[in-house]
Amino acid sequence: MSEHFGTLPDGTPVHRWTLERAGVRVRILSYGGIVQSVEIPDRTGHRANVVLGFADLDGYLGCPGPYFGALIGRYANRIAGARFPLDGVTYALEPNNAPNSLHGGEHGFDKRVWDALPVEHGVRLTRVSPHGEEGFPGRLEVSATYTLEADGSLRIGYEAVTDAPTIVNLTNHSYWNLAGSGSASGHELRIDASHYTPVDADLIPTGELADVTGTQFDFRRSRKTGSGYDHNFVLVGGVTQTPREVAELRDPASGRVLTVTTTEPGLQLYTADHLPEPFTPGDGVALETQHFPDSPNRPDFPSTVLRPGGVFRSETAYGFGTR
Repeated sequence: MSEHFGTLPDGTPVHRWTLERAGVRVRILSYGGIVQSVEIPDRTGHRANVVLGFADLDGYLGCPGPYFGALIGRYANRIAGARFPLDGVTYALEPNNAPNSLHGGEHGFDKRVWDALPVEHGVRLTRVSPHGEEGFPGRLEVSATYTLEADGSLRIGYEAVTDAPTIVNLTNHSYWNLAGSGSASGHELRIDASHYTPVDADLIPTGELADVTGTQFDFRRSRKTGSGYDHNFVLVGGVTQTPREVAELRDPASGRVLTVTTTEPGLQLYTADHLPEPFTPGDGVALETQHFPDSPNRPDFPSTVLRPGGVFRSETAYGFGTR
């Protein structure tokens, strides 16, 4: 089901799509590909929305910085110095997280209105990112397909093609709070990662793949998330053709459980330590499946280069249950 959700200042209409299946209700916006809400039951059957967001379009327009629920691109996470080399050419990007580029620039995919078409059990969002948008080369045709599977899991499948060499790294930026309200800092988290990428003062990876053993980054066994994380974890298995389970988030009080499966090699854990009002720090946990931050400047990291004739494909699914 789709409905009018609001109108941008330039007159562009925004629509909301509601998907419902297997006891799960999800709402998706054509603005920014935003996952506005995900309603699931707890162990007693009580339903609640478990992602942070706003009831109206003005909320998102007035608070763009945290990227609530948004589709992130062309490049998720940071690129050092807002520049990168490709085939002997250095491309300058928008330094919207000075001195770096963050999440595709000042007007990334999260601030664009996407075309939307219904598909079986879901909606497919598409747009064309023109050559030079936010400094990125190549005309990029992108799609993101949101579907509710038979078990109620939310699947997001991304595809992209280009007419010139470019870089692509897409993700969803939902903040999860499985309690439905209050703090998420007591949630328990497991991540299938034996290494992570340490960062400098600007949150740019140093290039090292550090062992998590004996550190605060060891989530191989489920434990409380706490705070202080904005780091990329190196997932076991690297880039895969089919999704595999890589993380589990659980709220002990409600019993709600979120599982994350993906084809991506990395997962950015952000414990939302800097959320603006009406939210407070720690109200959500972001689990962003991705390639590594600053990969275009790190040839030893998994490549994010897409060339003409190739197809970028990525898939992530969020499964829901209770325990």
